Amino acid sequence: MDVGAGDGRYALAAAGPDTLAIAVDAHGPAMAPAWRRVQRQRLDNVLLVVARAEELPSELDGMADAVTVHFPWGSLLRGVLEVEAEVAHGLARIAKPGACVTAVLSVTDHERSLALPVPDERLGPVLAERYAAHGLTLAEWRPATRDEIEATRSSWASRLGAGRRRPAWRLRLVRDGTLPE
Repeated sequence: MDVGAGDGRYALAAAGPDTLAIAVDAHGPAMAPAWRRVQRQRLDNVLLVVARAEELPSELDGMADAVTVHFPWGSLLRGVLEVEAEVAHGLARIAKPGACVTAVLSVTDHERSLALPVPDERLGPVLAERYAAHGLTLAEWRPATRDEIEATRSSWASRLGAGRRRPAWRLRLVRDGTLPE
């Protein structure tokens, strides 16, 4: 399940004959190219869901073997970096126990002006503590490699120059067996 899916390219690429891929984005028109491809190719293993990460539909609860968030911006970036309860709990809810929630992110100069935390090594322990309160264990917090950035298939990352002109970070969380109330 790709949250903040934008144009849906990652979910379309992830969809295989035995894989259900779900793209979730708050801005439905952004997923229009993916929708046309799903219709044209009659893909019955790709779902496109219009929803905010802060308000994920309960129908998605426990469905995801893996959750991805690639180069979020705006409220989703803030929610991931500041571990806002609605975003963190939603990501934990949609993941199956033991599933990984992986984010690759970069903070632009504009977003720094909004007082977002600067991604660096010091942020790891803070993220670990905050995500633990939502049933997610920090497994990895480090600079993303060029291959990891390219694997996101993110057109937004290309526009940002992520990995070339601006650092990108990889966050990997593992969903615990039970979620806190």
